Amino acid sequence: MENRFQKGSTVQRFNGSRGKQAPIFIRVLTVLLCLFLTACQTQPRFTVEPLPRYDAAFERTSGWTGGDGAYSIALNDGRILWMFGDSLIGRVQDGRRIDARLINNSAAIQTGREPADAALAFFYRTSADGSPTAFLKPADGPGWIWPYHGVRTGKGLFLFLLQIEPADGPAGFGFKLVSTWLGQVANPDEDPQRWNLARQKIPWGHAGRLFGSAVMVQGDTCYIYGTMDDASSGVTVKHMIVARAPVEKVEHFSAWRFFADGGWVAEADRAGRVCENVASEFSVSYLPELGRYALVYTEGGLSPNMILRFSHRPEGPWGDPLRVYSCPEAGWDPRIFCYAAKGHPELSVAADELIVTYMANATDFALLESDARLYRPRFLRISFDAGQTGKGSAFVKTAADRSGFGVQGSGEKQLPQSACRWPDSPVR
Repeated sequence: MENRFQKGSTVQRFNGSRGKQAPIFIRVLTVLLCLFLTACQTQPRFTVEPLPRYDAAFERTSGWTGGDGAYSIALNDGRILWMFGDSLIGRVQDGRRIDARLINNSAAIQTGREPADAALAFFYRTSADGSPTAFLKPADGPGWIWPYHGVRTGKGLFLFLLQIEPADGPAGFGFKLVSTWLGQVANPDEDPQRWNLARQKIPWGHAGRLFGSAVMVQGDTCYIYGTMDDASSGVTVKHMIVARAPVEKVEHFSAWRFFADGGWVAEADRAGRVCENVASEFSVSYLPELGRYALVYTEGGLSPNMILRFSHRPEGPWGDPLRVYSCPEAGWDPRIFCYAAKGHPELSVAADELIVTYMANATDFALLESDARLYRPRFLRISFDAGQTGKGSAFVKTAADRSGFGVQGSGEKQLPQSACRWPDSPVR
């Protein structure tokens, strides 16, 4: 149900007499120190607000009644594509799912920017006997498809896809990755049921290294984020990696370059970690009001806690993690877990906000059937105040009761101060 997969140095040399070197060195060191201290003291302030009206747009009583993943991609003419992983099809009656069928993926087209006021149409396929089936299926071999993120360019719609097969594992985690694909839809303006999807296998994707967790376009450049597994400590953790390509050459793998050792290289095997301990699903979004990039993910991949980090550049380095929200659903029942936090900049109506979602799932399918509040996107608005900063800390005001489902918290609270990095330090 969840897509649960997760030195160099630069030396500046000065010429001239020793008598001139010392003052220059001191001045440079002084400027760097001032900038470092300023960076540590200018953490943006922001508030976090649940959006029950947005949640309600995905409270369906028939057809699609839930799905995870919840990646959004701006198309055109005010349309937004939603891609979901495992999805539930059936009916909802008195808060319970009836005749729920689980399919491996689905899609939706949102017409209008705000979900609360937009039209939503969901898409999946139907088998010969009338039962629902996945919207996307593997082009070859067995298994199923879980969609990651994507991007719309002048050449069409590009989707990053994971091909999965069953495998031994605990309940809810019995699967393995087979391959990763880049799909291209040449006719994304047509009805999704008529899309023509061509696929290329990503040559450097494997179970320990995935691309497509997040995709972001800045100018003429497309940044493609992914994860690299690290099991050196005995526990597998995921670290962020990033590639980039010209927007109009995303489908040409020879045009991809990977960030490593402070620069961009052609060899995927050299891709270096740019942020440690992330989740398999996350988002990277540019915040115009702040002039910074925001990274959003679920702490540890499966956790009630949502994490926010900032950077001045798309490739990082990233500031210290800030816990900005704790999902109240995790307290409803010990079988419930939260994950898949990510941002949706195409939903934002102001330059100083980021709309984010997360998922609340359960290890017991019977609980998903009995409680239709679970297993669909939960929406939050993070509003930033570029004119107000905290000294090494972020301030969060949480306010809302999830339409009677329980209060997460209210009032202003200061998160613990953590070490602040110089924003332009080498990536290690």
